[in-house]
Amino acid sequence: MHNTPEILRKELQKAIDGVPRSYSAILIGYGLCSNGLEGIIARNTKLVIMRGHDCITFLMGSKERYKEYFERHPGTYWYSPGWIDSGSMPGKERFERTLQSYIQKYGKDNAEYLMEMQQGWFKKYSNAAYVDFGFYDTEKYKAYTKQCAQWLGWNCDILSGNPQLVVNFLEGNWNPEEFLIVEPGQMVIASHNDKIINVKNC
Repeated sequence: MHNTPEILRKELQKAIDGVPRSYSAILIGYGLCSNGLEGIIARNTKLVIMRGHDCITFLMGSKERYKEYFERHPGTYWYSPGWIDSGSMPGKERFERTLQSYIQKYGKDNAEYLMEMQQGWFKKYSNAAYVDFGFYDTEKYKAYTKQCAQWLGWNCDILSGNPQLVVNFLEGNWNPEEFLIVEPGQMVIASHNDKIINVKNC
């Protein structure tokens, strides 16, 4: 759903609308995510949403740290255990898997043309960044990120993660600089400033 914000928005709204009224808050563990949260409405229960463009803000520990890094490395593609395990990260494995799938469906010549078109968007990127929390098989994930970056001809950074934003999110420490509270009858909108998201009355 991350790649189809319209579907994300529809499915998330359906899930919100199905939550019983007995809960005091619904925690939405997304960032703005390609505007996938824009238009989400709090019906009967307030929503709590992290102020971030995407989930990497959770891993980095603050929107300020995320912004500072991104401004210094604008062509960054982010790697994490969850994304790596999904099998969709740019690299040799994904390339070869997709190529074989296209060959089976469209034939060799067409597959090579499709891959050339698909690989074109990688030119926007020059940096792979892995956010390390120090758990799971962290060495395996870091090595995988480095292999992908090397194959793609990108730089590779290994960054230390910071769990404080996740801790605050789950423990109810909802500082308005870090979290947006959406009261019943309000809608999430993109703010187009450093706050990232805001609300308006429906």
